[in-house]
Amino acid sequence: MLLRIVLAAPWIAGVFASAAAEAPRTVVLGSAKVLMAPRTSTENRPAAAPLRTEAMRARAAPTNQWYSNLIYPGPAEPVFAHPLTVRALPQGLEVALPTLTAVPTERRDTEIRAVHRDALLVSAASFETDTPRLADARDWSIEIAWAAGSEQMRATIAHGSPYAQFTLTRGGYRVKLPPAATAVAPGQTPHVLRVNTKTGSYAAFAPTGATWAQTGPDTWRVEPPSGRSYLAVAALPDGSEVSFTLLQRHAYAFLRDTRVDWRYDANASSVTTRFTATTEAMEGEERRPLLGLYPHHWFRNASLDGRLGPGYRTLRGQIRLLASDTFSTEVKYHGFVPRWPGLPDEASPKVALLRDLMKTDVRNARRMMLEIGKGSYWQGKGLQRILKLADVVEAQGDLKGRDELLELLRRRMQTWFSGEDRKTYFVLDKDMGTVLAHPEEYFSIEQMNDHHFHYGYWIRSAAEVALRDPAWAGADRWGPIIDLLIADIATTKRGSADFPFLRHFDAYEGHSWASGNAMGGWGNNQESSSEAVNAWAGLILWGELRGDTALRDLGIWLYATEVEAIQHYWFDIHRLVLPDEYKSAEVSMLFGGKIAHNTWWTDEPRQIKGINLLPITTASTYLARDPAFVRRSLATLEPETRVFASRGKVAKPADIWQDVFAKYLALVDPAAALESWDRWGSFELGDTRSHALHWMLTLQHWGTPDFTVTADTPLYTVLRRPDGRRTYMAYNAGRKPLTVRFSNGVELKVEPFELRTHHDDGR
Repeated sequence: MLLRIVLAAPWIAGVFASAAAEAPRTVVLGSAKVLMAPRTSTENRPAAAPLRTEAMRARAAPTNQWYSNLIYPGPAEPVFAHPLTVRALPQGLEVALPTLTAVPTERRDTEIRAVHRDALLVSAASFETDTPRLADARDWSIEIAWAAGSEQMRATIAHGSPYAQFTLTRGGYRVKLPPAATAVAPGQTPHVLRVNTKTGSYAAFAPTGATWAQTGPDTWRVEPPSGRSYLAVAALPDGSEVSFTLLQRHAYAFLRDTRVDWRYDANASSVTTRFTATTEAMEGEERRPLLGLYPHHWFRNASLDGRLGPGYRTLRGQIRLLASDTFSTEVKYHGFVPRWPGLPDEASPKVALLRDLMKTDVRNARRMMLEIGKGSYWQGKGLQRILKLADVVEAQGDLKGRDELLELLRRRMQTWFSGEDRKTYFVLDKDMGTVLAHPEEYFSIEQMNDHHFHYGYWIRSAAEVALRDPAWAGADRWGPIIDLLIADIATTKRGSADFPFLRHFDAYEGHSWASGNAMGGWGNNQESSSEAVNAWAGLILWGELRGDTALRDLGIWLYATEVEAIQHYWFDIHRLVLPDEYKSAEVSMLFGGKIAHNTWWTDEPRQIKGINLLPITTASTYLARDPAFVRRSLATLEPETRVFASRGKVAKPADIWQDVFAKYLALVDPAAALESWDRWGSFELGDTRSHALHWMLTLQHWGTPDFTVTADTPLYTVLRRPDGRRTYMAYNAGRKPLTVRFSNGVELKVEPFELRTHHDDGR
């Protein structure tokens, strides 16, 4: 049976209830205190999200989703549902099949944009509507409502669906065509309007018995039989009659619910995701919807063999139609351990250098914990930076140094968690249903951006401190505030007023979104896919530590699914997605409506590439899934840098983030990585020289990631040397001894809070 869970500790509901009843200034969570409002009236607050129906306003605001621009006032922008784009206007809904357009950039590459154009505008014919509002949000479908007093029009839009489905309280519909479009209602099916535009073909399926009539040069109207005021408008995948007949057959299976469920099978180290749609047959016997499957759904999915229909060319590759109310996917989960083991002195002459770097980094740890910004992002990066330094120090036997670093980490987190500091603290905002960190960074409050990036660093750092000090994470101390941060980014309770369901994660598209308000002409976006993975690794660790298998399995599902999406939509390792017109090796900024090789803050090539790699930690071995891609991607750095220089620009420093690229290369070629790395060179401010060198030496000594062997525990890694000898690692975050079984028969007995290794040579 697939898992359905609610991620919200019982005390969280109590927090919101007491907040509503008494409006306290602070809420006590174990040793932590969370404020209920900013300390001063001048501090930023989230922008209001009023464009929701009354029912939706009773729920936490669904920020950070593909449709989140609908809940904010401002210019109407397209929503990218794939394959359709829609735009909600006061007079109705525009529906279009977007045109993929390559746009050259000053970087001498291209952006690919899905341009919303030549849209059909669907309106209520019997009354004038007003401002559209989000009326419902399910796991991958939404409803938009237009009101006119007691009258209402609703539209259902879903990821992958070729239809926009409409209902009215009464009356018929008006469809306004774009310029140069033609339309006809065939005599044998007068209730169906077929439309050809400059960029696509459409069909509008009214109830049987209705008749379309042209009421103006570019306007058609249909009056359905009494009590049957529904309409399905579909974009056709091609001009064939076979495709038209398929879409006509399923047009009246209207979506009423969409739900995703997941299951982690430890024995197989696999994650199964099941997608289920509930429909209502508005007429006829066909209840099965047409579901549009993305490449990560259908690629190498044997359960779909022979079942897929025609497809649509989209920014995510071919979206292919499946006539079914359910389907499943299965991916392997390739685990990780919290840290690498220690290196013996004979591993490399550079182990002596590692000891020297450790001394310097430990001495500078306090300064390195916060070097740039003062908000939750840079503080979170600083925490994990020092935590990963502590990993190396511990692995190499300096327990005194490790303890000093852990105490530094605890004190810094406790300052934020105490609620007593004047500048750094957390706020529980019950109006929006969110946790806000002060001071704001990168519009994390005003626009609700990037919470999974920010809090992911905190959650993972807290989890790994607690692996050494479990009492610190107890319910009477600091555990509850970490639970609160997790709830903000990954609650699984649907329809709650506390937090939205999986705030950042797009369960159908398979990856996270970063922008809170999703505003701008190209929809929502995510830049640093790797920082999203880092957050989900933190959930896995926290769930294992707390013995919360539901949370652990949620983290594994998010981690494995996001990794699969990265391989398709950021890296395109299977060559199924990126069009030929796209010139770059990978996508660095993925939007609902465009893909680009750029960043929000610079177009310097090294940072463009590196933002989807960092932070490189033991949870980053997925980056090595395709060694040829790693080499191909890194090979573009030099020519891209030459183009950058030809534009009169200079990276500062010239080798910026050289440690990130050395660690990335080490995943497939450790010797070349060590040769490329400069101990005096640039290093990214979420990492240390000690951690970078230890990472590369580990991969040189024990081998690179081996994805052919799995284990029956979440916390495992297998490395393989060029001669075929393997190193097996497993970590036990529980309170009882654990026997870990690898898929090739190797077993490891692991004591609580122990990292155990086994080498094929018997050591």
